[in-house]
Amino acid sequence: MNLEKYILAVVTTNSNKVTGGTAVFTCESKEEMEHVAANLEAILDGIAHGLSDELYVIVKH
Repeated sequence: MNLEKYILAVVTTNSNKVTGGTAVFTCESKEEMEHVAANLEAILDGIAHGLSDELYVIVKH
């Protein structure tokens, strides 16, 4: 089996909305969350998607 699409990481300012299953990065502010998401997007060679004002997922397509 070859996985082609999957979640690489979650970046949030509200850790109560996230449970395990992947790497979770909790940030203090929206600005920090956006910065971390952008860096992880480049480092992990993924795409950052904002799901809400408190949550980004980094995915591999």
